[in-house]
Amino acid sequence: MSNQRLLMAGASAAVLLALSSMVVPGHAFAADPAPADASTAVDEIVVKARDKAGLLEKQPNNTVFGLDKPLLETPRSASFVSDVTLQRYGIETIDGLTAVSPGTYTASFYGVPGALNIRGTLAENYFRGFKRIENRGTYSTPIGAADQIQVVRGPPTPIYGSGKVGGMLNFIPKSGKNEGGYLSEPTGEITATYGSYNKKNLTGQFGLPVKLGPVTGGVYVYGEAEDSHSFYKGIYPRRQTGEVSADFDLGNGWTTAFGGMKYHSDGDVQTPGWNRLTQNLIDNQNYTTGRDTSIADSDGNGRLTLNEISGNSANPYYYDPTFNPLYIPYYGFYNTNAAHSLDTGVGTTKLSARTVYISPADFSKTDTNTLYFDLAKDLTATSAIKAQLFYDDQENKRFVSYGYPAWFDSSVWEARVTYNFANDFMDGAVKAKSFVGASYRDFSGRRRESYNSGVIALDRRDIAFGATPTDIIDSPFSTEAGAGVLGLAWENDNRSDWTQQGVFFTTDVTVGEKLNLMLGGRYDDYDVTSHDAGVLSYQIPGEQKASKGKGTYTASATYKAPGGVMPYITYAKASALEMSQAGDIAPGLVASDTDAWLSDSDLAEAGVKFQWLKGTLVGSLAGYRQDRTQLMGINATPTGTRAKGVELEVRWLASENFSFTFSGNTQHTTVKGPDTSFQYIPAYTAGVPGSQAFGGTYVVWSFAGLPGRTGDYDYTLIPKSVVSLYGAYTSDDYGWGKVGGTLGVTHVTKTAGTVQNAVTYPAYAVVNGSVYYEYGPYTATFNVDNLLDKLYFTPDADSYANLGALPSKGREWRLTLARKF
Repeated sequence: MSNQRLLMAGASAAVLLALSSMVVPGHAFAADPAPADASTAVDEIVVKARDKAGLLEKQPNNTVFGLDKPLLETPRSASFVSDVTLQRYGIETIDGLTAVSPGTYTASFYGVPGALNIRGTLAENYFRGFKRIENRGTYSTPIGAADQIQVVRGPPTPIYGSGKVGGMLNFIPKSGKNEGGYLSEPTGEITATYGSYNKKNLTGQFGLPVKLGPVTGGVYVYGEAEDSHSFYKGIYPRRQTGEVSADFDLGNGWTTAFGGMKYHSDGDVQTPGWNRLTQNLIDNQNYTTGRDTSIADSDGNGRLTLNEISGNSANPYYYDPTFNPLYIPYYGFYNTNAAHSLDTGVGTTKLSARTVYISPADFSKTDTNTLYFDLAKDLTATSAIKAQLFYDDQENKRFVSYGYPAWFDSSVWEARVTYNFANDFMDGAVKAKSFVGASYRDFSGRRRESYNSGVIALDRRDIAFGATPTDIIDSPFSTEAGAGVLGLAWENDNRSDWTQQGVFFTTDVTVGEKLNLMLGGRYDDYDVTSHDAGVLSYQIPGEQKASKGKGTYTASATYKAPGGVMPYITYAKASALEMSQAGDIAPGLVASDTDAWLSDSDLAEAGVKFQWLKGTLVGSLAGYRQDRTQLMGINATPTGTRAKGVELEVRWLASENFSFTFSGNTQHTTVKGPDTSFQYIPAYTAGVPGSQAFGGTYVVWSFAGLPGRTGDYDYTLIPKSVVSLYGAYTSDDYGWGKVGGTLGVTHVTKTAGTVQNAVTYPAYAVVNGSVYYEYGPYTATFNVDNLLDKLYFTPDADSYANLGALPSKGREWRLTLARKF
């Protein structure tokens, strides 16, 4: 059965449940004869008794629009995932959110799950409603420290600042508050995990109530450490996370919250996975072996320096192919040379999924620090003012031995003041909740990278043989000098500073308890300064400055129809800065006559949300059309995209023992041509057999110059459909304890590279499962990922999308022992 048919089957099942709920007495909110308050109380009791996996929202949330509003009444597609759900479903990285959030799927950012793709394009990461510094595969986003992960599809609310439509991931840290208010007694938990491939993980968390005279509150501390090996040979993730939060009621209407998170990683080494892509490799794991020996490590330092590659000591960056044999521009005809040709060990072999592109020289070290402070005052029963401060920094040093070194060092701080108030009109027939506010955001960052010299050759290494000095490219991190050694320098060294000052508002109007209208907007002034002093930046020289003001808005309507059904419609216009990986802005964009550094996007969305069976079955069905840009190719060209799709999400607490979730979508994303980005292309597109091509690389100055790519083309790195169905069981409590388990399957349709007649990655289904036993304060949980040991592939994202693909991890298990106190 196709995923489209599965999606329609899910929708049909939801409709049938609706009809049954309206026919069977007492099964729908609207049909319940009890008074509203009594019915609501009964429903809450039923939901709390059944929600053992933390699937349903506990209380109204202000994430989507900045105003407290139940998710089911919010006119926007969104999914909230609690820490309990993350645990029960065995979700350890953001890539696992596809199990519970429709429209989410991420092409491989070189094996590092840093950001989600939502609705076909890259989403942005937030922390308590503040945008963090970019993380496109820089480090694994630490979701274990989250109390809740919120996935919002569409643009951010005006209070959060500017941003592209598509979506956002909002991280809610653990805190000294719970659904009932502040902590009333000490609480805590320690866990120890051991698993396949020497996985080792420790966590500890505890919360303390605080009572100091009129001050009431709570403090929460979380810590995590991982030191593991990996399914992929040569990769050893080592990460540490620390988090502290404090929440206090100061009395007289004053409240405050403050805290922070620190993260360190030594093990998020990037890998493109498999290189030398052919359909035979994907279908049968037959890999073309062989190495080129025409370029030698003549000085014996274990890598290729520029003078060894080019043979030109006077100017190693000179682009004549005579001096740089690794690099051949493609002009539509066959072309090769000695460096591209494999001359030893040529043949084929079966490749293991554990064997990926890696070397002992590869590394990635990341440090991030995140801080926040809130101070709020209730002015009246219906009005309040809040001041907030936020700070985030990130430093990452990395080297990928095919020739990509990078050093990012960025920080951002933001101040925000918000005034909330409420109004009644026409004797209470019309009610409004609103806020107005202002914000100021200041960014400073430095991005150092090297990829312009034409020495990156992803296919040069025979990964079945392993890394050799003739396929490890030099790096600016290598500081030793020697006679005739001309090392790789920082080809891009961009220092970027920008500020954003804005005003915003949102109002939520309810008419007659049925019709709900929401309108919001903001206006921002931007000031940007960038200067790239790299030795081969291909950017406009000198300091570039630009300033501009921009307005954005969002408008929505919801109607509470009979039978627990709430149709809605939303339209939004948004704008966002075109930021590179370090959060900086390229000088070439800043100097653009078309203000290419500030892009526009828009969203039209319509859907219906439903709540049936006494609130135990909830879900949403949404259709959308969005236009936005994303940076494409080696030269990070802003390129337009259009996406259309349908998403269905259902969560059902079938009884006090069983619950089910369904998450599915169908989408189509198009890149608007002409795509003029500078891109790497595979040997088969250049028309050169692998044995005569894999020693070097091929590029095109404009992707639109390739056959079939002169205009719009399908963005095939993202599947047309992803469907997940999960079930969870929790037994009753017995004297010997209780047991439970989760079993689910995710089906993903085929993907492919973006060139014409690209390598195709077949559709696949992955089964995950877990069981747990709980006795008193002790819990043992056993998880198995990829239960059926399915081999599948995820295409690389970004510049090397047509050159590499990450094979799936095989069957993995882990056992977690926990003790609560």
